[in-house]
Amino acid sequence: MTAPPKKGTTETPSELLAKTDIDAILEGRHWDPFAVLGPHAEGDRYVTRCFLPGAVEVTAETLSGRQIGTLTQVHPAGIFAGEVSLRKLQPVRYRARNEGGEWVVTDPYSFGPVLGPMDDYYIREGSHLRLFDKMGAHPMTLEGVDGFHFAVWAPNARRVSVVGNFNEWDGRRNPMRLRRDTGIWEIFLPGIAEGHAYKFEIVGAQGEVLPLKADPFARRSELRPANASMTTGPIEQVWEDEAHLAHWAAADARRQPISIYEVHAGSWQRHDDGSFLTWDELADRLIPYCVDMGFTHIEFLPISEYPFDPSWGYQTTGLYSPTARFGEPEGFARFVNGCHKVGIGVILDWVPAHFPTDAHGLGHFDGTALYEHADPRQGFHPDWNTAIYNFGRAEVLSYLINNALYWAEKFHLDGLRVDAVASMLYLDYSRKHGEWVPNEYGGNENLEAVRFLQSMNAHVYAGHPGILTIAEESTSWPKVSAPVHDGGLGFGFKWNMGFMHDTLQYLSREPVHRKFHHNDMTFGLLYAFTENFVLPLSHDEVVHGKGSLIAKMTGDDWQKFANLRAYYGFMWGYPGKKLLFMGQEFAQWQEWSEARSLDWNLLEYPLHEGMRRLVRDLNGTYRRKAALHARDCEGDGFEWLIADDRDNSVFAWLRKAPGEKPIAVVTNFTPVYRENYAVPLPAEGRWREILNTDAEIYGGSGKGNGGAVEARRQATGRIAATITLPPLATLMLELDA
Repeated sequence: MTAPPKKGTTETPSELLAKTDIDAILEGRHWDPFAVLGPHAEGDRYVTRCFLPGAVEVTAETLSGRQIGTLTQVHPAGIFAGEVSLRKLQPVRYRARNEGGEWVVTDPYSFGPVLGPMDDYYIREGSHLRLFDKMGAHPMTLEGVDGFHFAVWAPNARRVSVVGNFNEWDGRRNPMRLRRDTGIWEIFLPGIAEGHAYKFEIVGAQGEVLPLKADPFARRSELRPANASMTTGPIEQVWEDEAHLAHWAAADARRQPISIYEVHAGSWQRHDDGSFLTWDELADRLIPYCVDMGFTHIEFLPISEYPFDPSWGYQTTGLYSPTARFGEPEGFARFVNGCHKVGIGVILDWVPAHFPTDAHGLGHFDGTALYEHADPRQGFHPDWNTAIYNFGRAEVLSYLINNALYWAEKFHLDGLRVDAVASMLYLDYSRKHGEWVPNEYGGNENLEAVRFLQSMNAHVYAGHPGILTIAEESTSWPKVSAPVHDGGLGFGFKWNMGFMHDTLQYLSREPVHRKFHHNDMTFGLLYAFTENFVLPLSHDEVVHGKGSLIAKMTGDDWQKFANLRAYYGFMWGYPGKKLLFMGQEFAQWQEWSEARSLDWNLLEYPLHEGMRRLVRDLNGTYRRKAALHARDCEGDGFEWLIADDRDNSVFAWLRKAPGEKPIAVVTNFTPVYRENYAVPLPAEGRWREILNTDAEIYGGSGKGNGGAVEARRQATGRIAATITLPPLATLMLELDA
């Protein structure tokens, strides 16, 4: 029942606001609130209406404070309406009163739209490259009023409201304006400041109220287990990385030394009580450590917001939001800036392949399969129980491509390692016959995903020429790291999963059996230059019962350490960029767990400290010696010296680069100490032993060549050096010209 008109007015409630509108507002099913609420011109007069729960009396004012009318309560739940003295439509505010006092509310329904027709055009076309500045929640000043603009894509919804702690999570209070051409809902809420939790309340096409949804474009989130989005301003960071960015923008990354330290930010180190380090604390500890260790890049497992710690971030619910686990987004920006100041790049593990089905996430966002495919044969991932993005939808592609651009622009990221690319490329990935839908030509290639990856890489490299994109792709898909204009996917690099699998399989065998599996170590050179490869010893190899790298090695403890040292020397001398997961640089025994810190106490023991020193020296040698990195991706930088000595399990090759002294890499993968072993070399003279993994400082036996060997021309005309091969060791020899 409505209240009677206030004394002095001749209008009835139905003349001020129809009962159908009143009921729709109170029941949260008014699909076009801007048509009713706020000021409107009606003939030669102006009328305004508002919904202010708890108010008993309301007067209307201009933004300058001039009173323009007393409103009539047309429903005791807090609906008011009345004629106001205005000369033109303009923003208004309301002074509301009840027994508890007085408060002022600026009417969001008195403001026009913020997005414009060009936004609509580019969004519809799928070519909008600044969505992260338009969608989500952004602070702004509109017509002299400070507040936040909210925008969200939900084309099949009947109503979308912003709800939060500023409106008691009441979806009836701030329903949004629908832009029908794009399916985007928007509203400007005056008076909203930074630090408010919010979500979207969405009513589906059939009138059903969906679970509250976090903002897909949120730039900050609550700390789990809470999962609301947070209002936040732009990143305020004074960047001091011009020299770093300029270097990589001008460089050919294929010919640069790249040695990546893969890090899970939540378990590299922790406080004594088990709590996470903040970004600033990580900067104080991790950056100096990586500088000392000689790594060129830090690659983080996904740090975009995710609900479940054991997912390691690979099931993300907030692609635009750095997780709240380590502090505010500005903290991550400070971390990146600190890295760049000392020449270290930052790579983010990025997950555009799939997303979790948590109720507050993207799944059935507006009551329909919006971000995902409706057909589970295309839209559901059986391995991870996740939803697969619909790469054939322009809005979804724009969402993902903009996200890649967002991290590069706002956080100055140096690279994106794209997770699970193989699962994107094949329609039948992990599916049996009949469980997948062929493409238009009857094949199993996901042509829409191919176009997405090509477009993403093209846009990222065009806008940020110094960036690296790296594909985790485990099949023989051709031209992953070839340019798009050459028919490739456009990535800068590809993980060499074959190298990782074959070499670890070889090293898990007793040395006496290795001669029967010699090809495990030589086969990779048949394809080593078909792509721009990164050699990964990643987190995937030290979890789920696989054991740590040191635990995979055979033999007693001394042999395990010697095997791993020889392997690292082999890998750092092998063509390709390097990646090592945290903890493996000091041979952590335990399998990695995201729930605890690395076992840093192991560095008190000589064998573990020796391993750390070796990795540091390998990085330093790799970076200083252009022969070891300048032709990592090109066949003319590699030459076999010994490829077929399977009986002794010895491998030797030459690394070279134009104008640089060549370096010979020789590995003995048996525990047999060999003297007077002949190694062919390309030039006579003294070859310095620049690295020996068996050196005592690394925990080895100290066998070697006294610092140098002499290469001489033999009677056959061949040039060779007679050298000592330490047991289970790798040597690097450089021509001392």
